[in-house]
Formats: sequence, C-alpha cells, structure tokens
Amino acid sequence: MASIWAADHPSNPSTDTKDTVREIVTQLVISIALGLSAFLGFCFLRPRWKGLYAARKRQTKAASNLPDLPDTFFGWIPIVYRITEEEILASAGLDAYVFLSFFKFAIKFLTVTLFFALVVILPVHMHVGNGFLDRGDRGDNKDNGTDTIFKTSYWKPTVEVQQVATQNSTSPYPSIIPMSTDYLWMYLGFVYFFSGVAVYLIIKETKKIIHIRQDYLGSKSTVTDRTIRISGIPEQLRSEELIKETVENLDIGKVDSVTLCRNWGELDDLIDERKLVLRKLEVAWTTYLGYKRPSKPSVPRSHQQNDGDGDDEESRLLNGNGDDQDHVYAHDRPMTRIWFGFLNLQSRKIDAIDYYEERLRKLDEKIERARDKEFKPTPLAFVTLDSTAAAQMAVQATMDPEPMVLLANPAPAPLTFYVSTLQGMLSQGEVEMSVISKNFFFTFFNLFIIFTIFGTTSQAKANFKDFQDRVGDSIRDTRTIAFLLANSLQDLASFYVNLIILQGLGLFPFRLLEFGSVAMYPIYSWLSITPRDYAELDQPPVFSYGFYLPQTLLIFVICIVYSVLPSSWLVLFFGLIYFMIGSFIYKYQLLYAMDHQQHSTGGAWSIICIRIIVGLIVFQLAVTGILALQGALIRSILVVPLIATTIWFIVFYRRSYEPLMKFIAIRSLTRDPPFGAVPPGESRYDSETAYGRALDESEDTGVRYINPSLNAPLEELWIRDRSNGHRDQADGGQE
Repeated sequence: MASIWAADHPSNPSTDTKDTVREIVTQLVISIALGLSAFLGFCFLRPRWKGLYAARKRQTKAASNLPDLPDTFFGWIPIVYRITEEEILASAGLDAYVFLSFFKFAIKFLTVTLFFALVVILPVHMHVGNGFLDRGDRGDNKDNGTDTIFKTSYWKPTVEVQQVATQNSTSPYPSIIPMSTDYLWMYLGFVYFFSGVAVYLIIKETKKIIHIRQDYLGSKSTVTDRTIRISGIPEQLRSEELIKETVENLDIGKVDSVTLCRNWGELDDLIDERKLVLRKLEVAWTTYLGYKRPSKPSVPRSHQQNDGDGDDEESRLLNGNGDDQDHVYAHDRPMTRIWFGFLNLQSRKIDAIDYYEERLRKLDEKIERARDKEFKPTPLAFVTLDSTAAAQMAVQATMDPEPMVLLANPAPAPLTFYVSTLQGMLSQGEVEMSVISKNFFFTFFNLFIIFTIFGTTSQAKANFKDFQDRVGDSIRDTRTIAFLLANSLQDLASFYVNLIILQGLGLFPFRLLEFGSVAMYPIYSWLSITPRDYAELDQPPVFSYGFYLPQTLLIFVICIVYSVLPSSWLVLFFGLIYFMIGSFIYKYQLLYAMDHQQHSTGGAWSIICIRIIVGLIVFQLAVTGILALQGALIRSILVVPLIATTIWFIVFYRRSYEPLMKFIAIRSLTRDPPFGAVPPGESRYDSETAYGRALDESEDTGVRYINPSLNAPLEELWIRDRSNGHRDQADGGQE
C-alpha cells in the first residue's frame, strides 16, 4: 500500500498491480460462469415450472392482463423488455413502479458519469499517473500497459509531504519532485457537475412520480381513500359517538362510520391458539385418512360452491378424483400424549382426533364469549368520511390545538394491518418503509464506512493498530487520519469492483432462478402433511422491498463516491451493468413470478431520494478531503458551499416534495377539466386500471375497518374428501 507510511508497509507496485488484475479477471470469469449457468438454467426450467416462475401471472388477477410468455428458450426476453410503464403500473402497482424507476434513474446517472469518466477523467489520470492509472515512471515499474491501467497506488504526496519523507532514509521518495496540482481542478468541477446531474434527475423523476401518483390515487374513491386514522384520542372522547360528533363539528364532511380500536389482546390470543389446535387436528385427521397430494390443489369446504348433490357428484367425477375415493383406512387412529397431575408429572395416551376436536370446541365457546365482551378502548380510531376530499383535508390539517392530540393520518387498507398492530398503530406499509431505512443504514455503515476505514479482515488488525499508534499524532495533525481514510478508499477500489461484478453478473441471475425457493421446496414439501400445508406450499414467493432495495442503494452510493477517483471508470462501468441487469430481472419477478404486497403507494421513493442525497454528501466530503491532502486548500474550501447546498436540498425536498408523496392534492381529486378546456382522451392506464380503482387493493379491502377476530368466520377443518362427499367441517364432530 503506497502511502506516506510506505516505509512501514513496503510493497512492490508491479506485483500489486498484477495481483489486482488477476483478482478482477478471476472474479469476472467466475461471476460470468455462475450467472450464465443460472440464466440458462432458468430459461430451461421456466416453461417446465410455471407454478414457480409464473406464479404471480397464474394466481393474481392484476397480472392476468400481462402478455403471455412463450415456452421457447429466449423468446420471453423481448416480450418482458417491451412491457411499458403503463402496464407495470396497471398490473403491479405504485410500489413496483417506484422500485423499477430507481433502476432507470441509476442507469441514466451512471451513463452520464461513465461517459465523462472515459472521456475526461480517465485521460487526465493517465497523464498525471495517479491511482489505477499511474504511469509507473518510478523505480522498477516501467511503462507497462497493464500496470498503467490497474496500478493500485494512490496519489503521489504533495511537495510538503515529500519534504518530510526525505528526512526518512526509508522513504520511497528520496528527493523533492515538485508536482503541479492543476489537474485537481477537475475534481472540483466534476463534484459540482455530478452532484448537479444527480439533483436534476432526482427532481425530474420525483415530479414524474408525483404526477403519476396524484392521478393514480386521485381517481380512486374506495373506503380506504375516504378513511383517516386518528391517534392521540383523549379518554373523554373514546367512544364512537363522541368521535363522530367531534369530526363532524370540524365542518370538513360527514362521517360514515367510526371504528374505535380496543385492547383485543385476549381475543387475538384465543384466535391464535385456535389456529394452532386446528392445524394439529388437521394433521391427526390426515394421518388417519391418508392424503395424496392432487395435481390441482384442493380448497377448503367453505371455499367450494355446490348447488346440489347432483352437481357435487358430477364435479367429483369430472375432476377425476379417483385416487381420493379410495377409503380403505389402512392407519390406526392417531394417539397423543397428555400430561396432568401434580406438576404435570403424570401422562397417558389418548385419541388425538377426539382430544383436539374437544379442545377446538371449547376454544370456539371461549371466542364466542370473548366477542361479546366490552374491551378497553385505546387512543386510536379509524374514521370513514363521505368523500376523499374530506379525508385529505383532515390529514393535511391540524385538528386540535393541543399537541399530540387528535393526530390524523391517511389510513392504510384494512388488510394491511397486523392484528396486533391495531393497538400498536403500525401497518405493513409502515413496517416495510422502516425496514428499508434501517437495512440501508446498517449495510451502509457496516459494509462501506467501517470496511473502508479498517479494510479487509486480514488488514483490519494492522490498520487498527496503525490507527491507535497515530492517535497522538492525529491530535497535532489531523491530516494523518485523512491520509488513512484516503488510502483505504482507493485501496478498496478493487474490492468494490469485485463486489459489484459478483452481485451484478454472478448473483443477479440466481435471483431470477429463485435458487432459495427451489432449494427449500423439497424440504418444505417433505414437511407438508395436510391439504392446507400443500396449498401454502403452492403460494408464490414474496418480494420484500426492505430486503432488496437497501443493497441496490448501497451499490449506487459506492458508484457515486468513486465517480471522480482514478478507478471511476471501472466502478461506473460495472455499476451500470449491475443496474441494467437488475432492472430486467426485477421487472420479470415483480410482474410474473413473485407476490408483493402493495402497501405504501410509492412512499419508498422519498426514502430512495434521501439516501441518494446522503451518498452525494459522502462523495463531496471525500473529494474535500482528497483536495486538502494534495495541498489544494482553496479548491477544497470551494467544495464546502456545495456540501451546505446539498444539506439544504434535503430540507427543501422534505418540505416541497415529500407532502405530495404522502398526501393527495385536493385538485387531483377531480377529473373535471378547467373551464373552457377540452377533456383529455382516455389513456391506456385509465382503461386498463378502471381509473386506478382496482389497483393496490385486493377485492376484500376497503370494506370495513374492524379487527377480523371480532366477526370473521372461524376457519374450518381442511381435510380430504370422504366416501359420502365432503366431510362436514362445521360441526367438528367425528364420523
């Protein structure tokens, strides 16, 4: 590692260069081999395993309008590529649209930065012989083309540093070699230019998403759109009647219904216990009756429609359930062990079916009694108004003069609430946004900040010891720490290049293959016993934005930070490939393969933009330190206004753009054109989405805000058919 402490860490530049080249080429070959094998494997398995690789297209109504993919080896690729943004929005919703928009944003930014990296930054660094592009004109490192491109030393020290080095007999710089630092103006110019490009693209893409989101949500009029969530309700107002009267007195609209959340913990626990007992009963019955998984999954009794005995018999014959009509009970009735007596030290075996059916009956009685109880109210309520405009006025205004009292927020769809979170005031969308934020900062600080400071595991101990040894010097000369950070940043350039190559070329195709689901499927299938188990096994894998988005944000931040450094062309080139491949793969998964709950109506875009701006600040700080280390103090100081402006832009963005990513503008709630204007024609988005009314909500949402434990039908037993038709699942009795 060439640095001002090179005497303490001697190295051969030519050897280091060849090692770096070998590492990158080896990583490239391995990643291409892995990725290509996974991609070809997917192309082979896709038409054969449609239940997995086209699960969303087959099981989701919103995806049914997507074009069918041919069973040919590569014929599906151009069809997926040609799917438009309107079709993405119509079939996958705002969350998926925003997620893929980030990839398009990254591709645009990296295309611009890569162009200037190749046209300007690369030739300049080759001319001055810095970093990856050092000419190698010192010592034994001759003008070798490979060494020129991949040399891993950092910038040459300034004259002042060289003067200090000449006093050390072991210094690699035995004489003063005055060097011009005029090329460092390039750093100042490009840190402003690249930051400006990023901000311009953020504003442009944000305006586009806001426009689509406002049209998308403004054209809907579901119960969810008309409902607000009020928290901080004082005790004297905790009743449906008083809440309704309070809201109507604000003269913003009439109240259709009020649901005051209560402490339903006891009831929720009974429902959870019943689900557990029901599954054990299904296992007992399946063990007794036997079960052969049908080619087409069966459904519970409550989901089947039978018009009469004749139709039921005909449907069984037409479905060809001949194997399921074999009712020779080859198994004994299963037994279970129960414990009783003092400290549960005594036990005996009893009939499992009788035992669990009795437990189920007692739990049903407890649940019925609990549903009639009056539970203690909580300071949270859902209020459904008579119009979306009234709901938006309520959430965009302050309802009460007291702080933390009657706080109104948009209500998520009823089915996006966890049962327990009706008390905890969190929806699945809020949890997803929180996971994205926390995972990003965890990954950013652990993989980038900490790793950049201390280097690889093999280097961490030595670097940390160096850091400790020079703490005293750092107090007198803070440039010591800055040198350590600067050298670590460039020394790890090859590591980050290898990381991006591996993630983009090697592992992305494995996500397309859904290797985890494929690998775990035999295990889950082996563990499945009941028809319910097999039905759950057939569900498509779930796409989690909180898992996939933080990593892509980190890769983008790394590309930003390295955009003007000597290794910029490598990082930006493979970063561009990463986002191009990722855009296509995630597009296929979100549209055809994976299920993704649509909770936040595009709210992740604000998180994405703020994280990008944080990356810009880190980039600007890095350039500031580099310029200062090279003695270009004036140019370093000139970056400070840019840092201040970027911080101000965060505040400006939050005040100006985030509200439109959270609320619906009142003017967006009407489709009537201004006076004298010609009404616009119906767009493809309007025709395919019924003006947005069918998106981001399933058929069951937008009906009523109520804890399902209070009134939802209790789940019924799900077992195989019996010789006299279907088992009567309502009585819970035994045949």
